[in-house]
Parts: sequence; structure tokens; C-alpha cells
Amino acid sequence: MLKHRGFPSRLTGTDYHFTIRRPGKKGATRLIARERYADRRPADRAADQAFMAALWDYFGEEPFPRGNLDAGRLSWLFGREVVPAEDPFDPESYDALLRIDVEKARASFPDVFEGEGWE
Repeated sequence: MLKHRGFPSRLTGTDYHFTIRRPGKKGATRLIARERYADRRPADRAADQAFMAALWDYFGEEPFPRGNLDAGRLSWLFGREVVPAEDPFDPESYDALLRIDVEKARASFPDVFEGEGWE
């Protein structure tokens, strides 16, 4: 499992994890597209935004391996702002390639992309 050195491990001051420390004994947790409802708690929304900001700062528009990124946190963005970058895609692989769908991410998290010249 690739460890993304320098990637934030969690949202500061919370237990919202962005990375995992070691691979699971049964392999990688399957990525699924979780539904984000409008009544989610502000802390959950802040964690999503901070995670997207970290992804953007660390990877930009380039494809990236899933590696040690937390499956639960990725699943809140998967299928919308974060999409597979390869076909076929294995949602249970630490080596699976992902990428940010910049247009969808910008629409969902405009503060992350503010000042990026997107106007």
C-alpha cells in the first residue's frame, strides 16, 4: 500500500480521518458512492471540504493511486468529485487510480478552488 507522505492524516481537532496507517488484513475496503444529504452536520461538511482541499493541493488534476487514503472519507466524494481514472477500475485495490473531476468538485466545493483562475 502506497503511503501518501505529507498528506494530512485527519481534520485538525477532530476524529475525521483522511488516511489509514496500515493495510487491512482482508484487503482494501471497497469504495462506494455514499449519498450526501442536505441535512448533514456542519462538521461532516467541513471534513468533506478539507479532504477535497487536501486532495487538490496534493494531487491537482493528475490521476493518483488510492494508497492509504481512507475509504470512508473517499466514499463521500466517490462517483461525483472523485472518479476512477482507469478502466477497469477495482474499488477494492490500494493501487486503483483515481482523479478529481474538477468541474464537479468546483461546483460542490467552490471555496477550495477560489482564486484558481476558474472565472
